[in-house]
Amino acid sequence: MPIDEVIITRKIVERFSKEFIESLDVDVVIAGAGPSSLTAARYLAKAGKRVVIFERRLSPGGGMWGGGMTFPAIVVQEESKHLLEEIGVKLTNEGGGYYTADSVEASAKMIAAAIDAGARLFNAITVEDVMIRDSKVTGVVINWSAVDVAGLHVDPVSVRSKYVIDATGHAAEVCRIVQTKAGKLKTPSGRIEGEKSMWAEVGEKMTVKNTVEVFPNLYVAGMACNAVMGAPRMGPIFGGMLLSGKKVAELILRRKK
Repeated sequence: MPIDEVIITRKIVERFSKEFIESLDVDVVIAGAGPSSLTAARYLAKAGKRVVIFERRLSPGGGMWGGGMTFPAIVVQEESKHLLEEIGVKLTNEGGGYYTADSVEASAKMIAAAIDAGARLFNAITVEDVMIRDSKVTGVVINWSAVDVAGLHVDPVSVRSKYVIDATGHAAEVCRIVQTKAGKLKTPSGRIEGEKSMWAEVGEKMTVKNTVEVFPNLYVAGMACNAVMGAPRMGPIFGGMLLSGKKVAELILRRKK
């Protein structure tokens, strides 16, 4: 068949426009596309929720791609390995409750599984602000990541959602915005407590414990949990991240609306 460059362009623009318009009013917006986000999106979408993930980088997957110090291997523990097994990731039993996986395989399959479940993922888009009505988060404000990198003054657009999940990792970017705009979070001090030094055993447990609603309709997942609540980081063991994603999905699914 003949190939026309303009037709190619039209097909791309038409598909993107349709999918983007369908994502402007959803049940759940997730900021960041790391392991906790992708797990949460998979469970929420499978339960019938309309889910959209905005990832500021070109490649989704968060820090999992790089394994430990770019060695393409990750560790998960016994309690969390089923969350990778569910999506067909091959695990090696290393003994003592430790399991390893290829970080590239795990990242790729998590992304595919979230999309296959029905979640929509847009890369190269940054969540730069939130919408707050009646002291509740009601959506996010987004822009092209390239706009931020180039330092251009370009006004953003908005996406309405019932719930927002901050899964932006160590930076906890959405929570920082809400702290600035609304003043107080559901933390011991009312503010972001700050991430503590690495302590994998404690950090893994606290990542799951700290997966909570930190402002009306705003939840934290993954490393953002420990940054907001003041717990240690855990390094290249990912079980807590996966369990945090499953927990935040369960918390949202228990909500009535």
